[in-house]
Amino acid sequence: MLFQRLILPLVVGAVVALALAWAYGEDEATAGDTVQASYYGEEMGPNARTASGSFFDPNGYTAAHKSYPFGTRLLVTYQGNRVPVTVTDRGPFSGNRELDLSRGAAEKIGLTSAGVDAVEIEELPSGAEGETSEELPETGGKL
Repeated sequence: MLFQRLILPLVVGAVVALALAWAYGEDEATAGDTVQASYYGEEMGPNARTASGSFFDPNGYTAAHKSYPFGTRLLVTYQGNRVPVTVTDRGPFSGNRELDLSRGAAEKIGLTSAGVDAVEIEELPSGAEGETSEELPETGGKL
């Protein structure tokens, strides 16, 4: 009786929680997480819109991520080079990649020659109008 009323529900709950964690994984990265990243650009076509509704600028500093809210600011680091980006799109939806950068952001950190590689991402605090005043000497000053 004790097993059916107390222990069995706990075991079933734990199994369900583990199954959900395995099925969905942890989508959002935490500070300093290393993820696979790629980039995209002109293939979006002229006047293309992102999932957030904004126009895509291949030369801008934007990114696509599956779960970060639109407007989230990330600091992306690749081989010591850093670039701040804003999440404006959803994706990537192929391979084991977790982040797609606009071509401009990828060029800024030197990712275009590799195409796909590991980068470190960190969520930046947002201030007024999505900007931050954090000093980043590696990027030439304020973001």
